[in-house]
Amino acid sequence: MKKIERAEIILKELKKLYPSPPIPLDHTNAFTLLVAVVLSAQSTDKKVNELTKELFKVADTPEKMEELGVSRIYEYIKQLGLSNQKSKNIHLLSKLIIERFHGQVPNSFTQLESLPGVGHKTASVVMSQVFNIPSFPVDTHIHRLSQRWGLTNGANVKQTEKDLKKIFPIFEWNTLHLQIIFYGREHCTARGCDGTKCLMCTTLYPKRKKKFKCKKP
Repeated sequence: MKKIERAEIILKELKKLYPSPPIPLDHTNAFTLLVAVVLSAQSTDKKVNELTKELFKVADTPEKMEELGVSRIYEYIKQLGLSNQKSKNIHLLSKLIIERFHGQVPNSFTQLESLPGVGHKTASVVMSQVFNIPSFPVDTHIHRLSQRWGLTNGANVKQTEKDLKKIFPIFEWNTLHLQIIFYGREHCTARGCDGTKCLMCTTLYPKRKKKFKCKKP
């Protein structure tokens, strides 16, 4: 089966399973989504949603978050990994959004990635889900599944993103990255599937018998 044929099957099946996938991180505006994505690094979305529920009640704008201060932000998120650095990043990025962008989350990759704690993946999530600009954020689930499904060699997340953008239509990117994430969490997990068990893997590679070893991002 050729790569383009596998891509067509993937699109078709994921659309059946997840016709309208929600954004996994709870938020109320562009700023709270940005903060949630920054906090999700090396943490689960479930835990982030649990903690930001209270944080966003008191600070859902850059102005309120800056006023809250580093130590108080830390108290809300201290159960997360890297909470000390994340508290500083969230406070400083709030300050910079006020000073540089008139209190509005910027809508360009360059400007977003100039903020502390905001890498390319975080910027891609905001660009795709807030501003509806075609982007393909690659997280660990997407990196793993793209290898299992023969869409990339998995050299690194940058290469995976490049490969996925080549094979899938641009108008599919913003929804597709969410569909792959949900499938990776529910059906093709790191431990639950080794490339020979879930429906997608067995459909794409019916003759695969050996466990498929993925390269880590």
